[in-house]
Amino acid sequence: MKLFLSVFFLALLVSCSNNSPESSLPSVSLKNGDIIFQSTQSRQCEAVKLATNSEYSHVGILFKEEGKWMVYEAVQPVKKTGLSEWIARGENGHYVVKRLKNDESLTAATLQKMKEIAATDLGKNYDIYFNWSDDEIYCSELVWKVYDEGAGIQIGELRQLKDFDLTSPQVQTIMSERYGSAIPYEEKVIAPSDLFESNKLKLVETN
Repeated sequence: MKLFLSVFFLALLVSCSNNSPESSLPSVSLKNGDIIFQSTQSRQCEAVKLATNSEYSHVGILFKEEGKWMVYEAVQPVKKTGLSEWIARGENGHYVVKRLKNDESLTAATLQKMKEIAATDLGKNYDIYFNWSDDEIYCSELVWKVYDEGAGIQIGELRQLKDFDLTSPQVQTIMSERYGSAIPYEEKVIAPSDLFESNKLKLVETN
């Protein structure tokens, strides 16, 4: 696929980390499978937010390991990051945690399957082309596929590039730089905002 989508999401996963002070950890009881969102700062990350009309540009999924919460996330390479480190990387340490509304449907066996699926992606390259294959993967694709393949639940509807807001000068400039006139408007994609806005999720905590 196409560098335009990589501009929108790669920076926030690979090159958008900053030196924000570490935030306090969530005060609520987290659960395996919770989804955590954040935003970061850069010209490219601002384009993400403009194109998706969302404050949030990165997403990961939480699993507890040996008493410590880890965020499985697609960066370069795909890895699991300690929650405190993950939160500190976000803009002003801000984060939002969301959870499946009917989370009781996530049995221990289902959650184990989801975690195993997430683990199969560890070490993979971040997908700068945003293909829908499993060879490489990007952040919201990782979370979407963990739920889809592990629990049979599709969180957020897949969209096409043309469905994003491409009208801002900043976005159009990047599109021109990356694609010229050959913009792949029909490309299938899932954005962090699509997960964030899903009616299948409920708010757990924000700071």
